[in-house]
Amino acid sequence: MLYLLLAMPFIAALVVAFASPLQRRAIGWLAALVPLTGLGMVLAQSPAVLKGEVPRAVLPWLPQVGLMFDIRMDGLAWMFSLMVLLIGTLVVIYARYYLSKSDSARRFFAYLLLFMGAMLGMVLAGNLLMLVVFWELTSIASFLLIAFWSHRSDAREGARMALAITGGGGMALLGGVILIGRIVGSYDLDVVLASGDLIRNSEWYPYVLGLVLLGIFTKSAQFPFHFWLPHAMAAPTPVSAYLHSATMVKAGVFLLARLHPALAGTDLFFYVVSGVGAVTLLTGAWLAIFQHDLKGLLAYSTISHLGLITLLFGLSTPLAVVAGLFHILNHATFKASLFMAAGIIDHETGTRDMRRLGNLRRHLPFTSTLAIIATLAMAGIPLLNGFLSKEMFFAQALEIEGHANMRMAMTVAAVLAGVFGVAYSLRFVHDTFFGKGPRAVEGDIHEPPRWMKIPVEVLVVLCLAVGIVPAWTIAPVLHTAAQGVLGAKVPHYSLAIWHGFNLPLLMSIAGVVGGVLLYFAMRRLLDLHAIVRGSLGRRIYLLNVERLYALANRFTRAIANGSEQRSQLLLVLVAMALAGVPLFGSGALWPAALPSLSSLPLLGWLCWFILVAGTLITLSMYRYRLRAVIVVGVVGLMVSLAFVYFSAPDLALTQLMVEIVTACLMLLALNYLPKEAVPERSTVRRWRDAAIAVTAGGGLAAIVYAMLTRPSSTIAGEILARSLPEGHGSNVVNVILVDFRGFDTFGEITVFAIAGLIVHALLRRTRMAPEEMVEGPPMPLPMAADLSQVLFPLALTVSIYLFLRGHNAPGGGFIAGLVLVVPVLLQYVIQGMERVERVLGIDYVRCIGIGLLIAAATGLAPMLLGYPFLTSGHVGPVLPVVGEVPLASATAFDIGVYLVVFGGAMLILSTMGGIRPSLLRKTYRGMIQRPDPAQFRGRRA
Repeated sequence: MLYLLLAMPFIAALVVAFASPLQRRAIGWLAALVPLTGLGMVLAQSPAVLKGEVPRAVLPWLPQVGLMFDIRMDGLAWMFSLMVLLIGTLVVIYARYYLSKSDSARRFFAYLLLFMGAMLGMVLAGNLLMLVVFWELTSIASFLLIAFWSHRSDAREGARMALAITGGGGMALLGGVILIGRIVGSYDLDVVLASGDLIRNSEWYPYVLGLVLLGIFTKSAQFPFHFWLPHAMAAPTPVSAYLHSATMVKAGVFLLARLHPALAGTDLFFYVVSGVGAVTLLTGAWLAIFQHDLKGLLAYSTISHLGLITLLFGLSTPLAVVAGLFHILNHATFKASLFMAAGIIDHETGTRDMRRLGNLRRHLPFTSTLAIIATLAMAGIPLLNGFLSKEMFFAQALEIEGHANMRMAMTVAAVLAGVFGVAYSLRFVHDTFFGKGPRAVEGDIHEPPRWMKIPVEVLVVLCLAVGIVPAWTIAPVLHTAAQGVLGAKVPHYSLAIWHGFNLPLLMSIAGVVGGVLLYFAMRRLLDLHAIVRGSLGRRIYLLNVERLYALANRFTRAIANGSEQRSQLLLVLVAMALAGVPLFGSGALWPAALPSLSSLPLLGWLCWFILVAGTLITLSMYRYRLRAVIVVGVVGLMVSLAFVYFSAPDLALTQLMVEIVTACLMLLALNYLPKEAVPERSTVRRWRDAAIAVTAGGGLAAIVYAMLTRPSSTIAGEILARSLPEGHGSNVVNVILVDFRGFDTFGEITVFAIAGLIVHALLRRTRMAPEEMVEGPPMPLPMAADLSQVLFPLALTVSIYLFLRGHNAPGGGFIAGLVLVVPVLLQYVIQGMERVERVLGIDYVRCIGIGLLIAAATGLAPMLLGYPFLTSGHVGPVLPVVGEVPLASATAFDIGVYLVVFGGAMLILSTMGGIRPSLLRKTYRGMIQRPDPAQFRGRRA
């Protein structure tokens, strides 16, 4: 059930993304059904979790490096799952009526479900590496959601800012997690949480704490990284409601709670975490007072409340942890309802600017009532949930032991935060629902549809219920969550409304009175509507971005200035350095024994002679590009024959096919280059290039020589022995590719697919330079066209034959895919691209996508049965007449390889051959004259 709970949002996101755009209502209700069903699954686990049990599902992924697909639901994960799914359901229902008809419902709900799944994966992760993966996925999903209205510059800027800040913090978190794994010896969460003393006593503890806190502070918008959160308000209001209440920014404080047993308990943790939390608490609250945008005010108040939660966890006492968890729940309810109310106001009035609003209680009486109640909860007024957690915060600030100065500072910070909180809450209520107005508002203002208000009603009722009867509503959830963090050390605490006259109550009264006085004093002494505060953090961020771009431009001009020679020179030098330093340093290039060359037959010496001669001829005629390509093809053919000599038919076939396709690609590239290269005039450069070429070639030859002269006692013997009984294939090479090292192959075809898509994206709109055309009609090739028609079915047959025999004989998906490329390419050359594509109708981009999906599905299928990714299976059904038919699941993976190789190669070749002439070009029946070589003389390295 835990696997299904986690998989549902991702599956639903895929379904929604491919749904019909006309089914907006069905898409909305399907998106709401997913979190609602997930909520039922979490509630089904509640009896076990409430008893202190931890439901778990573990699937080995890469156990050698400690990476396990581990899902666990303790009390903390249970509480966050309830919060994510409940508020997610309400946000989806609200968004169904918020989005306009011009907004893409498919894209919005697909992104939102992806966001939900990422957050669920993070809170349910039982492995730190898995947690980091989902942590980064929340950043990516939030980027997509913030930039949903991509036509707006503020949305694009806010999304980039959020991704840059949180992504940088994610990299720091990954470093901290790796250090934790090195200290503890495991990434399993249970082991890490039980190793708190080991981590705190380690010499790496300050670095671990710094890196992890960087990830937490950037994610939860703590000072000085708080500036990205207000700019994320460019997202649609449902996104803001979800991001501020139950996801994204709550990810940081969740991780603070999750790793609290392992990292807390030191003075360094106490001062850093509580200090940053206090500064963030006051900074966010003070800046919220001066905001004119409803969502801007709520964003800064979110920053303030996140600082409060961080401060509580920094105090590290058990009661402070309970208070922090309590405020996470309370803040989620009243902040989600406030954002939804702000969205309703924007939806009905067309503005969120409080300078244009006012007196909305007469136009939106029901919405105004809900928003006012939620605002009072945010201000911490009695009989509402915010009051209870604020009282616990005041009590903990007064009870700091052993740090007298910190106790005084935190007490003052708590009172000031209460004053500022009441002040900005009062401004939200007064400027929006009272006073004069609204001003310059378009259209008739009226209450929104019923279903748009229901999510707000549910959340406001929760605020009242928790504030009035906390022991009956929130106490079991809070106690279970506290057990997930503190274990058996959960302290006794009371959630009663009345604790008598005490210092926390006096601090609350002082905060309310002080906030009211501060707000009205500022209204009287200052013109709040005229004060516009810029974001210092945004200015610093943009300045750094501009300087980074300038540095990148200077680096690009210095390194990649358009000179192909310079680029190749740098690539070869770097490759030489990376390969040569470890080899020459270890003496690994010295042969174990000198080989005997007398066993080489005469044919072998002839191939070697042709190989060397072809290389030298290529050097001598490099300026004549067509001839050089032909000679290079001869060198490749000799390499294929060398593989044949060493009894490697698979490699020989692959090399031969690659040579054919590469030669075609190079000929297509030559179509856009002059016939001859510019002669090299610098003697120094020629000797330099010669020295580099000799060094690189000699080093590679030395590596090959050392390998050939060493004993063959390698892993090859074990692979040979295990190929047939475990991989169910006689062709060891293919078994290695699709089974033993299938994950590497999956990565390689993914890279190949990406390369093809990049070439297509870069060249599909390319136009050649203007030039004159050759006079006369094109030469007809009827016999060649007929020949291509005959060759295609023959090559297709050979391709399928090589594919089917690949698991037990030379062949396989890679070779078969390249074999099929050749006849299709021949038809392109003879008949023309447009005619062939009109007849065949092959979408190469879709072919690549289908191939990758098949390969991924083949790898994921064993995981459903409890096996690692890409585990191969085998069956041998006995059919009538035919007999036993051996079938291996690796064949399906090979189909994916086949499609990706064919689609990627053809996409590159067809794109290269499909570059159209310029609109300024003079044409005659499609014939093109070669350009003058002088036009293409590039810059020198």
